[in-house]
Amino acid sequence: MTHFTTSPITQIKVLNLDGNAQQVATKALDRVERLNFEAEVRWADRLLVDNSLSRALVSFQANKSRAIYRWFKYKEAFSAGLVEHLLNKYGIAKGIMLDPFAGSGTALFAAGGLGMKAEGIELLPIGKTIIATKQLIDWELTDTDVERLAVWRDKRPWQQSKATMPIKELRITRGAYPAETLEAMGRFLAASEQEEERVKSILLFALLCILESISYTRKDGQYLRWDYRSGRRQGKKLFNKGEILGFGEAITAKLREIVSDIRLVDLPEDLFPMTRSKADVRLHGGSCLTILPTLKGASYDFLMTSPPYCNRYDYTRTYALELALLGVDEDELLRLRQEMLSCTVENRAKDLLSMNPEWKPAIIAAEEHPLLQSILAYLDSQKELDLLNNNGIPRMVRGYFHEMACVIFESLRVLKRDALLIMVNDNVRYAGASVSADIILSEIAEKLGFEAMQILVLPNGKGNSSQQMGAHGREALRKCVYIWRRG
Repeated sequence: MTHFTTSPITQIKVLNLDGNAQQVATKALDRVERLNFEAEVRWADRLLVDNSLSRALVSFQANKSRAIYRWFKYKEAFSAGLVEHLLNKYGIAKGIMLDPFAGSGTALFAAGGLGMKAEGIELLPIGKTIIATKQLIDWELTDTDVERLAVWRDKRPWQQSKATMPIKELRITRGAYPAETLEAMGRFLAASEQEEERVKSILLFALLCILESISYTRKDGQYLRWDYRSGRRQGKKLFNKGEILGFGEAITAKLREIVSDIRLVDLPEDLFPMTRSKADVRLHGGSCLTILPTLKGASYDFLMTSPPYCNRYDYTRTYALELALLGVDEDELLRLRQEMLSCTVENRAKDLLSMNPEWKPAIIAAEEHPLLQSILAYLDSQKELDLLNNNGIPRMVRGYFHEMACVIFESLRVLKRDALLIMVNDNVRYAGASVSADIILSEIAEKLGFEAMQILVLPNGKGNSSQQMGAHGREALRKCVYIWRRG
């Protein structure tokens, strides 16, 4: 492990402005860069490059060879291997773990598989469905159920079904599937209604796992990217996602994988030796800003999570196919988008103090943070000069750090004394200004009562967006794992 060293401060040329406006913009960015530099110097002995951390380990990639974890491609997840690595590294082997942003439940089931109790909070129905399916497999699935899944894999009973069910759509998913695929999906769901509830649940989950591969769409962070064959135009350049799998091929392959993993047949040797280990997992459904204040204080021994990053990714759009199939309507979609952590430009500002007056110290800690406030002032000035590609960016960034400060406040409250909080997060960049989320959040955490022990930095930084590179040049951004201890 080596110390992280700062890179030279980059300069930006603000073009097409009058002299006074250019001077104001440059001065505001210079202040951001100076405070960023001073923060990195201040944290130099705690910003540590950890060569044991790879991008695969700190992302979904390492789950691709894991039984059960690999079924649904939840790209925003970290890997089960990362959870195991960090539990081992910090000697955590018992007690209750909490993940306020549970996602697909990787941290919950990895910790549960090692004998810990695990609790999670998740807002989106797709995450809750993935977790519920894993729990069903751990605790309720019978050998007879697995045999029925094998029958579906081998006999394809939906092909003989004359009944069909309508496939629910949202405005943003309409026309996502070829006509023959949509018809096959309807027959599949209708035929599954004849099965026992456990088998029916896993068949629905198998269908959720393949939606992207059988559709004209590809998940692209902020939205769904549409293949030109859909007939939708999206920008000037036509997008070709490559092969679009037929329904029968895709669902049969997924059922084969599921049955194989459950039976522990033909699996790589590095998988969990006890995949169906009956992990002791409990899930709270809803927003962590709503659920966290209801949890008992000083009751958790370890917290590990990866919140949405401050990167404009809108999970209600990227997972829109899955949400539609699960019955989310237009009103529910808007509600989910607003209740999410402010990580997308479509979030409206939340009245946090009305939600919980006890969060005032957290709001003050964010409002008094010099680097954060300099970034917000710069982004506000860029908005006034009409230089942002979306005017919702300043509101989003402000909301993100205020809401994360409240999450940190509640995390401190529910953790036992000396318990660790481990968080995976990325830094971002807007309008040429680096947003050092790692240092900002760690200093807010210290203000509220955590000891920020280390910020572990991945050896290879994350590149900023193509838009940012085109306008402001290439600059690596830190991808980090924060290690905090409750005082």
